[in-house]
Amino acid sequence: MRTYTNLNAGWTFTKPGDAPITVDVPHTWNNLDGQDGGNDYWRGTCAYERRFTVPAFDPKRQVVYLEFEGVNATADVEVNGIACCHHDGGYSTFRTNVTELVKPGDNGLLVHVDNSKNDRVYPQKADFTFYGGIYRDVKLLVADATHFSLDYHGGPGIAVTPKISDGEKDADVRVQTWVDGPDAASAEVRVTLVDASGATVGTATGTDVTVALPDAHRWDGLDDPYLYTAKAQLVVAGSVVDEVSCRFGVRSFSYDAKGGFFLNGRSYPLRGVCRHQDRKALGNALTEKEHREDMALVREIGANTLRLAHYQQAQFFYDLCDEAGIVVWAEIPYISEHMPNGRENTISQMTELITQSYNHPSIVCWGVSNEITISTKDKADMLDNHRVLDELCHKLDPTRFTTLACYAMCGPFNKSAFVTDVVSWNLYLGWYVPGLFLNDLWFGFFHLVHPNRVIGMSEYGCEAMPNLHSSRPRRNDHTEEYQCVYHEYMLKFFAKHPYLWATHVWNMFDFAADARDQGGEPGMNHKGLITFDRKTKKDSFYIYKAWWSSEPFVHLCGKRYVDRAEEATSVKVYSNQKEVTLFVNGSKLETRREDPKNPHVFTFFLPLKKGENSIEVTSGQLSDSGTIRRVDTPNPDYVLQKKSTQKSNWADNE
Repeated sequence: MRTYTNLNAGWTFTKPGDAPITVDVPHTWNNLDGQDGGNDYWRGTCAYERRFTVPAFDPKRQVVYLEFEGVNATADVEVNGIACCHHDGGYSTFRTNVTELVKPGDNGLLVHVDNSKNDRVYPQKADFTFYGGIYRDVKLLVADATHFSLDYHGGPGIAVTPKISDGEKDADVRVQTWVDGPDAASAEVRVTLVDASGATVGTATGTDVTVALPDAHRWDGLDDPYLYTAKAQLVVAGSVVDEVSCRFGVRSFSYDAKGGFFLNGRSYPLRGVCRHQDRKALGNALTEKEHREDMALVREIGANTLRLAHYQQAQFFYDLCDEAGIVVWAEIPYISEHMPNGRENTISQMTELITQSYNHPSIVCWGVSNEITISTKDKADMLDNHRVLDELCHKLDPTRFTTLACYAMCGPFNKSAFVTDVVSWNLYLGWYVPGLFLNDLWFGFFHLVHPNRVIGMSEYGCEAMPNLHSSRPRRNDHTEEYQCVYHEYMLKFFAKHPYLWATHVWNMFDFAADARDQGGEPGMNHKGLITFDRKTKKDSFYIYKAWWSSEPFVHLCGKRYVDRAEEATSVKVYSNQKEVTLFVNGSKLETRREDPKNPHVFTFFLPLKKGENSIEVTSGQLSDSGTIRRVDTPNPDYVLQKKSTQKSNWADNE
C-alpha cells in the first residue's frame, strides 16, 4: 500500500544576494514586499534545498514519487544532483517519479523556484501579487510498482461521474480508474461506494464501471451537502497493492437565459463572493487553519456560491466547499493579456485543474479566462485560444459547463463573450464610473439584444477603508458608508433581475495587489467585505448577511464613525429581522419595521447632544451597540488624503 511522508520542515532557502536561511513550507518570499505597494516586489529565482530520508524499498516492486501541491510559478527539481522535473504553473499539483534517483536512507532535494516575468506562463499581468515560493505541501510517496496512475497531470487516478436527472430518485455512478505498472494488464480493480454513515451501497469490478445507486441522497447545496465516498482497490495475485478514494455528490444542475441557475430541478440563484487565497504577512503560504477560517466567514455571510479566482486553489479548500454545499466556479489564471507564447500553458493549466478537481461536487463550471481583452493585441489568436480551451473543457468533462469573465470595456457584442456556454461580466458601474443606475441599463440592454444568452455578474464592488467615514458618502471617497450605499443598491438590483445565473462580490476579503496605491494603504485592493487580516468585518458584510443568512442578528452600522460634527445624524441598522428598535442614551427613540422597498435596512434620524451619545439597537433578544461623539469640527482622519500620483485603477499604474 502507498505511504506518504510530509517534507514540509527544514528547508534551506536561498535568495540571490541574501544569506541562506532555514524555513518550513508553506513558504513565500513575497509575503511582505508583495503587500507594501510600489509594484516592485522581488521576482526571480530562489533555491529550496533539504535532505530527506527514503524508507527501505524494492525498486523492482515499488515506486517512489515526490509530490508538490503548489509551487509558484516555475519549478525545476533535482534529486541527488540530477534534474528530474520541470513544471510551469504555480497553482496545481505535480509529481515526479524519482525511483531510479533515490536510495533507501539519506537523499538530497533541490528545487529552483522562479516567479520572474516572462511571456509564456500565466499570470503575468493582473490585479494581484504573484507570490513566489513553495507555498503548499511537499510529500514523499512510496507505492507498489503497479498502482493507480500518478503520472497524469497530478490527478488522483480515479474519476467519479454521478448521473441523475431532475425528478428522478435513482442515480448511476460511473467510476473510472487508471492503472500503471508491470502487472496493470492482469490487475483487478474493486470499486465500493459508501454512504455518509459508512454503509456500503454499491460494488463493482473493473477500471470503468457504472454502479446503480437506488434512492440516491442528493448533494443539495447549503440545504443538504450530502457526500458519498468511492473507494477503489487494486488487486494483484489476490493481494491489495494500492487503494484510492474520493468523496462525491449526486446532483443535477442546469441554467436558463430567463430563469438563471437550477440545482436539482429547482431555481437556485447563485449569490455569493469571490475569494483570493492570500493573507496579511503570510501571502499565499496558508495552512488548513487559514482555509477553515475563510470558509467559516463565507458560511456566516450566507453565500451559496464562490468564484475561486483567479487560479486553481487548494484541494483542501474545494473539499471545504463540498462539505459546506457551496457552488463553485473554478478557473485558471488566463488573465488580462493574451500571450501568444502562453497557449500551451493555458492548456496544461486547464488540464491540471479539471483532472485534479473533477470529483468535487461543489464545482459546476470551468472558467476559461478573466478580463482577457484589457491589453490583448492579437485578438484572432486570443479567440482561437479560447475556442481550444472551451473544446478541451468539454472533452475532459462533458458534465459541466464553461464560462468566462468579461471586462467592462468588452462590449456586449464582443466575440470573446460568446465562446463559452455562459458568460459573466466584471462591472464596476457606480465605482470607476458614476451612476449605479447604469447597471440596470447595461444588463437590460444585453438581455434585450441577446435574450437567449445566459449572463451573470462575475465581479462588482467598491473600495472601502474601515477608518474612512462620511455622513454624505460619495463615489471614490473610499468610506465604509459609500460601500454600504453601493452594495445596498446592487442587492436590490439582483432581486429585480432573476435571470442572472450567478453574481459574485469582488471580493470577500481585501487582498494584496502591489501595483495599487489607494485608500491610504499602498499595495492593497480594498474591495473586500472583510479586511486582509480577517479581523474586521466592514459594515457592508452585514447587508449581505441580512439578505443571505437565516442566522438572526442586528448590526449597528457606523460604529467606527464615532466623531460627528452635525447636530442630528442618521443611524443605519442591518438585520434579517422584521422590526428594530433604537435607544439613545438609555431612552427608546423609535421602532421601525422593515421597508419592502429597501429590505433589511433600517434608518433612524436622531439629534446628538454634545459629547458622547450611547446608541443601542434591539430586536427581541438581539442587540448591538456603539457610541457617537458630537464634536465641533469634522475629524480630518476620516477623509482620504489622495496623493497627486495616485491612479484610480491598478491598470493605470501598470
